[in-house]
Amino acid sequence: MGGIVPTLASLGHSRHLPNVICQTLEQANLSVEDLDAIAVTRGPGLPPCLPVGLNAAKTLAAVTKKPLIGVHHMEAHALTARLTTTSTSASEPAPAFPFMTLLISGGHTLLLTANGLGDYNQLGTTLDNAVGEAIDKTARILGLDWIKGRRGGPGAALEQAALRGDPERFTSRLPRPMLQRNKSVIGFSFSGLKTAMSRLTESEGVDIKRPQDGKHNIKRTKVNEAIIRLEAVAASYNLPLVCPPPQFCTDNGVMIAWAGLERLKAGLVDDYTITSLPKWSIESLKERNMS
Repeated sequence: MGGIVPTLASLGHSRHLPNVICQTLEQANLSVEDLDAIAVTRGPGLPPCLPVGLNAAKTLAAVTKKPLIGVHHMEAHALTARLTTTSTSASEPAPAFPFMTLLISGGHTLLLTANGLGDYNQLGTTLDNAVGEAIDKTARILGLDWIKGRRGGPGAALEQAALRGDPERFTSRLPRPMLQRNKSVIGFSFSGLKTAMSRLTESEGVDIKRPQDGKHNIKRTKVNEAIIRLEAVAASYNLPLVCPPPQFCTDNGVMIAWAGLERLKAGLVDDYTITSLPKWSIESLKERNMS
């Protein structure tokens, strides 16, 4: 489907990471010695790519004798609201624990309660495709042009095209995502929506008069389903809905640094023997904190 090739991504990491580190320090007018600690993504993620960053971080930390902090990728996303809220609105204090968070990415759709640093309970997840994965595949099904190597990829290209679309054109022909629940867990399902979009594309062709209309509807159906429900829950309990700025919602180094800072303040550091964890449940962080 035109996705990422892990081995090529790993080579790209190895080739560019040293210069990225040097340029980042130079732009911040800092040296490695000025840093308090080295934070790095430990997982979850692509197996060939994670060790590249982790080994670089371990080397930097060992040479400079700095604390090393292996960050859970999804915890970093969850903690972003605590970084950005006070800086964007003085009337909205950063959310204190506990709070509920909805994390939507290419590989995950998670509804969690954040009880404390490293202490999360999963309330719901996807039964098939993550929202981001389904959106990316839909963009490819539609034959949407996107520039490889640029930040954002097919999902971001779909979002831009959707801004020009008619939100009502295909609403009746695209199903709402399924929501299944039992007493202990909520299950989301987005594969049916992706399949429906594929059939719609085949029946009408990609080169319909307003191809962006389909993109608008697929985006609105997927994302609004999650946001509308979350807003309804928040409103019923008179709770604020906190949405970090878009630049901090995509994968970024700032969120890893912030998660590292939170863990450093809590005394949660790692030794230099840690390894990458391509599959790593966010709920298992509680056991790590206790060890």
